[in-house]
Amino acid sequence: MTSPSEIQKSDKPLLFARGVTKIFPGARALDGVDFTLRRGEIHTLLGENGAGKSTLIKVLTGVYRRDGGEILFDGFPIDPRSPAEAQRLGISTVYQEVNLVPFLSVAENIFLGRQPMKPGRIDWKQINVRSAEALQRLDVEVDVTQPLDSYSIAIQQMVAVARALDIQAKVLVLDEPTSSLDANETGHLFAVLRKLKAQGLGIIFVSHFLDQVYAIADRLTVLRNGKLIGEYEAARLPRLELIAKMIGKDLSAVEEMSARRGAEPSRTEHRPFLRVKGLGRRGAVHPFDLEIRSGEVVGLAGLLGCGRTEMARLLFGIDRADTGQVEIDGVSAGLSSPRAAIAHRFGFCPEDRKTQAIIPDLSVRENIVLALQASKGWIRRIPARKQQELAGNYIQALGIATSDAGKPIKLLSGGNQQKAILARWLASEPRLLILDEPTRGIDVGAKAEIEKLMARLCGEGMAILFISSELEEVVRDSHRVVVLRDRKKVCELTGGQIDLAAIMKAIAAQAANDE
Repeated sequence: MTSPSEIQKSDKPLLFARGVTKIFPGARALDGVDFTLRRGEIHTLLGENGAGKSTLIKVLTGVYRRDGGEILFDGFPIDPRSPAEAQRLGISTVYQEVNLVPFLSVAENIFLGRQPMKPGRIDWKQINVRSAEALQRLDVEVDVTQPLDSYSIAIQQMVAVARALDIQAKVLVLDEPTSSLDANETGHLFAVLRKLKAQGLGIIFVSHFLDQVYAIADRLTVLRNGKLIGEYEAARLPRLELIAKMIGKDLSAVEEMSARRGAEPSRTEHRPFLRVKGLGRRGAVHPFDLEIRSGEVVGLAGLLGCGRTEMARLLFGIDRADTGQVEIDGVSAGLSSPRAAIAHRFGFCPEDRKTQAIIPDLSVRENIVLALQASKGWIRRIPARKQQELAGNYIQALGIATSDAGKPIKLLSGGNQQKAILARWLASEPRLLILDEPTRGIDVGAKAEIEKLMARLCGEGMAILFISSELEEVVRDSHRVVVLRDRKKVCELTGGQIDLAAIMKAIAAQAANDE
């Protein structure tokens, strides 16, 4: 029998992809990517949004057909045309959102679609016995006859793993498996993964949690903009160097650079108008403290999945906090819903403008007046002439390129849609404007205009909470920067402390200190 150490030393790849290319209309999602998975190893895929991680996983597991390159599995070429075909080959995937049927029993979920039969009927005894054995392999003991949704998310995750392994998988793909787990549940999952690794299973682990990556991974593959940056041994790649590779910065240049910052806010001597203490939500973001003053830009910096958007959603009342207190102008306040946040004169431009911000079939004018109309209630309708006047003023002030305010907003470019959403909230005269990735997916000129607008609004006394995955933007536009990592606030930088190197070091150093 092959020992775990012999398995680890095996040089023959279990799964080998070479020159994999995937093209979508207008985008090359994967550009000649190589990837190697060996038996008895845990290999992590890393990269920011748009890096190509999800696309590579979907190509390997048959969701997408590749447009170029080759894939070898156990030394033989494969071209899976569906996830079911990939499973028959021995490649199984467990997704971030458990893809099972909650009202069916644990055993039914494990054998769904492939129930063992005996003459004329399903062999329930065999299903229950084999399900219990499959879970015992993962050190889980539950009543497999009970409905899946009677158990925690952690148990459901283990059921999904048990189902994947029961089809004789040689490769297990885990896509963000710990996103809904607490520390103890994550620890149990990792113990199981180490056990499976010792049995020779090849595991692809997709995660954005750096602590977890370094705790479990043998090797790392970094992708950026659909291209392979490199493959590394986890134990030999310093965290700061990993972060530099993920965001595409030369580490030595970052160390030397002195990034430019915006002018100090004119009102920092004022007491904070918004103060939160211990605000948090289980599974979303750890409790954090935050103060925001009028006339300043507070930037939120961190890697993908660090908790930036989750923090913004709590502050705008989209998600309800489990813990913490909120004070506005020194008075206790509740942010239990967006309506409550709007009543306190908060505005929120979400990251995904196409699905969460614009109403595509409404006109530019209707989209701009939407928040103001909502604050007044639908009975007190804003007169058509007033709507036209408001929309015209903001179209001119923000330089929204449209020939007619009555044109459907879906016909505008991404940058002009973003400006229209900004106009929506400016029309409501907010005290705090939360901007989540306001410059993503727009051209350089529109980016510059939005950054200038932020500076002007700040000078007029508005507070801005600014989220961007472009760390240079955060450095350039923020008066204070809150750094997050793995859903935790790890430090706050002010004044001369704010530069790109400091942010990167804060992410990397704090992760190391927590171990």
